Amino acid sequence: MKYIVMLADGMAGRPLEELGGRTTMEAAVTPVMDRLAKVSEIGMVSMVPQGMAPGSDTANLSVLGYDPKVYYSGRSPLEALSIGVDMKDTDVSFRCNLVTLSQEEPYEEKTMIDHSSDEISTQEAAVLLEALKEGLTREGYDFYQGISYRHLLVWSKGEVVELTPPHDILTKKIGEYLPEDEVLRDMMVKSYEILEDHPINIARKEKGLRPANSAWFWGAGTRPALTDFEEKTGKRGAMISAVDLLKGIAVGAGMKNISVEGANGGLHTNYEGKAKAAASVLLDEGYDFVYIHVEAPDEMGHQGSAADKVKAIENIDEKILSFVTNAFEKAGEDYRMLILPDHPTPVEARTHTQEPVPYLLYDSTKAQNGMEKYQENTADKSGILWNDGYRLIDHLFEC
Repeated sequence: MKYIVMLADGMAGRPLEELGGRTTMEAAVTPVMDRLAKVSEIGMVSMVPQGMAPGSDTANLSVLGYDPKVYYSGRSPLEALSIGVDMKDTDVSFRCNLVTLSQEEPYEEKTMIDHSSDEISTQEAAVLLEALKEGLTREGYDFYQGISYRHLLVWSKGEVVELTPPHDILTKKIGEYLPEDEVLRDMMVKSYEILEDHPINIARKEKGLRPANSAWFWGAGTRPALTDFEEKTGKRGAMISAVDLLKGIAVGAGMKNISVEGANGGLHTNYEGKAKAAASVLLDEGYDFVYIHVEAPDEMGHQGSAADKVKAIENIDEKILSFVTNAFEKAGEDYRMLILPDHPTPVEARTHTQEPVPYLLYDSTKAQNGMEKYQENTADKSGILWNDGYRLIDHLFEC
């Protein structure tokens, strides 16, 4: 038996007037999910424990079976594992987003326009990060490059401070959300001075793209310690993701990380490449479990685009689920597959929310009395609710 998690980040949402009162899951055309829904277990699961922020960090730990209340030490330390930063026990790391702020006002009066700077390319971001390293260098603070807008700051012998994710304050003035710590605040202010008129940003504005004109620190934490995934579950696992957070969780859990060319965490990621890599690692390389993570629905939710979020969900169905299910049917290999988001990212909220999410659990060896569709409303009517989401993976591994 092989096992698959298809994690459609932020796929769940709320009814939208522009979609005729439907959610993006309900509006999406998903023939593969529809076919599986009829013979699968459909239910609801809460991946974020009460009292914890509904982030992809806590939620994806839960999906992989790690209780966030036990294992969570901050978001950015997980990303540090992926980037290859050897954090000391006394280090504190921060996510460093390259964001777009409004341009006319004093820094404290500026508005958060875009947490991703139009999903800036990794190549452009690398040049801007070098400028930040040069202009903000000070003893005990080190920058590390990540992917696209997602980077890292490590503070030696630092302290964990409460900071606000930029995607939580889109369209809001930033003043009340700036760090109280004087050094972090000063670096953010100076980052705008360094980046606003940088040649990369001048060129971006000429192309009609948003400039990456400020650093934004958040997600502070200390070095994590995860139990080895194979030791915990008895399954050899692999991770397929374009983002450092998921890759870092995989590193910490001792899972194989698979890099797919063209996978970028955006709407136009390489869906087909992820599907082929998933089938190969299970059918050809002898692994037991693969986690396919697609960031696109979450990013489109943050951008407030219902149409693009619908398209992201349809791409997952057409370009990943269709290929994977066909590959297993052709190989004659038994498998169980869990499809779900980690948290909702409603289009109108443009950020993560706390509600439980719908899941679909398919077993190729036995049909169940499922639902007509896999959606929020059908899952909610099932009467199944897992309050401790980190236990759901044990249910996946039941045979």
